[in-house]
Amino acid sequence: MTEPIYPCLWFDGKAKEAADYYCSVFKNSKIISENPMVVIFELNGKKFMGLNGGPMFKFNEAVSFVVSCKDQQEIDHYWNSLTANGGQESQCGWLKDKFGMSWQIVPAMLGQLMSDPERGQRAMAALMKMKKLDIEKLQNA
Repeated sequence: MTEPIYPCLWFDGKAKEAADYYCSVFKNSKIISENPMVVIFELNGKKFMGLNGGPMFKFNEAVSFVVSCKDQQEIDHYWNSLTANGGQESQCGWLKDKFGMSWQIVPAMLGQLMSDPERGQRAMAALMKMKKLDIEKLQNA
């Protein structure tokens, strides 16, 4: 079945390298097809296209991918994997990987935690002080 909408990620000659890297980070991922210009790949069943478009355009924080994590172990895995080898930590669960793509690594329960007016304010105050999110600290805020 063809995906009706999927992202195209513009790389400076490193689309295959990026696709291989992302497939190594996310379980149930694979390269679907490739040629010198385009790599089609899936991350956890979601289709992506990597384009070897050249140096004209760079990623920025206006677009990010959110990774909803079931527990701290998943947060640690994605955070450590995506900041490795040149990635950069940012604030509030945000990071950039070595290709410059922005990611938000967040606990799945964050929305539920934030929906409580009193507790949500304390959790948000704690979150604003973090780089990698810590579920226990958010729950205990």
